[in-house]
Amino acid sequence: MLRTVVEDVNNSEIQDVEKLRSSVLEHMQLLKLVLEERANPDYASREKDFLRTVHRFAVEKELSKQRKWLEGVLPKYLSSFASGDEVDPARVDPVLLEVKTEEDRILFRIAKLLWSIPVSKGFGRRMQFLVKDRANGKLIGILSFQSPPLTFPARDRLFSYPPGRKVELVNQTMDVHILGAVPPYSFLLGGKLVALAAASNEVRMAYTRKYTGRLTQMDGKLLPPHLVALTTTSAFGRSSLYNRLRYRKLLIAEPIGYTEGYGTFHLELFYPIFRSILEGQGISTRGGFGTGPRRKWQTMVRALERLGLPKDFLRHGVKREVYLFRLIDNLDAYMEGRDLEPVYRDLPFSELAKWWRERWLIPRAKRTDSWKCWTNTKIADTLLQAFTTQNL
Repeated sequence: MLRTVVEDVNNSEIQDVEKLRSSVLEHMQLLKLVLEERANPDYASREKDFLRTVHRFAVEKELSKQRKWLEGVLPKYLSSFASGDEVDPARVDPVLLEVKTEEDRILFRIAKLLWSIPVSKGFGRRMQFLVKDRANGKLIGILSFQSPPLTFPARDRLFSYPPGRKVELVNQTMDVHILGAVPPYSFLLGGKLVALAAASNEVRMAYTRKYTGRLTQMDGKLLPPHLVALTTTSAFGRSSLYNRLRYRKLLIAEPIGYTEGYGTFHLELFYPIFRSILEGQGISTRGGFGTGPRRKWQTMVRALERLGLPKDFLRHGVKREVYLFRLIDNLDAYMEGRDLEPVYRDLPFSELAKWWRERWLIPRAKRTDSWKCWTNTKIADTLLQAFTTQNL
């Protein structure tokens, strides 16, 4: 149905504002039909497939942009990804590594292009990690953090911030930007391991090392180098990755509500031409310090206004589940100013990895053998495939 529209947008062939307006209306009409279909009892089993399809246009566009770079680096880095016959579940030995070298950055960049949703570079304070298997030197998964949104209703409803201290306290948390495992470890619930790693001592200590004595670049303030909590949202509605994620009896990922069903992902394929229109009218769409994470939202709103379309078009109706990772035992008291010092939980990555191996890896490996058939050449096949846009 949207084949012509998507191809026009991806090929930058829509120059006429009225034609672009019609294309956006057609796209939103399809989304409306799908959202109305949610009332059908069997829709839940198909929702993720639909959302992946919506995201696919932006993913394929990014892969197309990166193709020349990928062709240059994959011959060297493909061996960093395991084939199934190189993984022995009984010997898997995870290690958490902060991304510091150019080689690490390249490997991280390749891995994030395997995601079925578009992934930005993040904003503000950022940290990136690799999880590798010491037994074979292969990549298990990746983990990335960015500055949190200042306003986040699901989080903000939990705390009564002291007057004038919300920015200071929220900026002692981080947003989980990217988190997941790569094949064949993803077939073995490696994503659970990476999620556990987010709550580890090693992550918060890396944060302290990196940000002790650092001034915020937006207002020049010195913030306490404490990392007290993490927030994240599921990619597609409710999350099987974070759901019931525990370390022994301790709940690691606490569900705290849902997003409000607004965002930009469903209009992602129009974003480049929206920017082009605004820039052509002398309206800057560039990011940087002071613009924050809402740049894309603001660009979309301004472009929709110039097309004579309501900003309510940014309501996609997909309510993503929100999770809180408490890294300190006294989070409520700390965020409300009743406690002045955080009481950190002691969660060594080595112990989290041991728990994951016993709780998820070994049982999964016994239940299925699909991971054994995976070959790392499929990584190249996925990233260097011919890009063809399909009908929704």
